[in-house]
Parts: sequence; C-alpha cells; structure tokens
Amino acid sequence: MNPHRFAATILATLLLFGVTVSAFAGGKSQTLTGQVSDSMCGAKHEESSNPANCTRGCVKHGANYALVVGDKVYTLQTTDKTALDSLDKLAGAKATVTGEVDGTTVNVKSVKAGS
Repeated sequence: MNPHRFAATILATLLLFGVTVSAFAGGKSQTLTGQVSDSMCGAKHEESSNPANCTRGCVKHGANYALVVGDKVYTLQTTDKTALDSLDKLAGAKATVTGEVDGTTVNVKSVKAGS
C-alpha cells in the first residue's frame, strides 16, 4: 500500500472517530438546584454577611454566575437576558438551573427559584 494513502486513510479514520466521540461527549441536559453565587468567590464570599451583594459585585467586575451544589461549584454560561435577570434576582438564594452540563460548566437553558 502507498504510504501516503495509508496515512490519509488513518487520518480520515481518526477524524471520523473524533467527530463521533464529540457527538456523544456533548453535555446532557440536567437540572441542578443550589445557591446562586459567582465564579470568583464560589461558596465563600468576601462579603460573607451579604452573599447576594457580593455575587452581584463580582459579576459586575467580570465573573460569571455560578451555582453551588453541595461542595461543587458550577460556572453558569448564558447570554440569555431572561436567565441573567433571574440569576441577578436570585443571587445568594436557592435556584434551580436546567442546562447542558460539561464538567463544572453549565450552558444554561432556564433558571427558576429553587424549591
């Protein structure tokens, strides 16, 4: 077999395998309930007396919203204005977030007050 053709076949196989794995590795939609925080402070706020104000301040300075679930902190990613408004209102409070989870990042689909 021609070495160039062999290399091209191997490369094509690897690319196809990579595309297949990425399709299955995509985040699965999940619903998480926890406390709304920010990615800078996580579970421990500088302003511990007022976690809501601390969260809003950190987000204004470039942090993302986050959700603290038990001992895990999920960074929340969204550009949806409704979701961002809900996260702002629920800063420091319990919320239920639905979205695609990829490791410790959630691509937010919806936010509502936690129960």
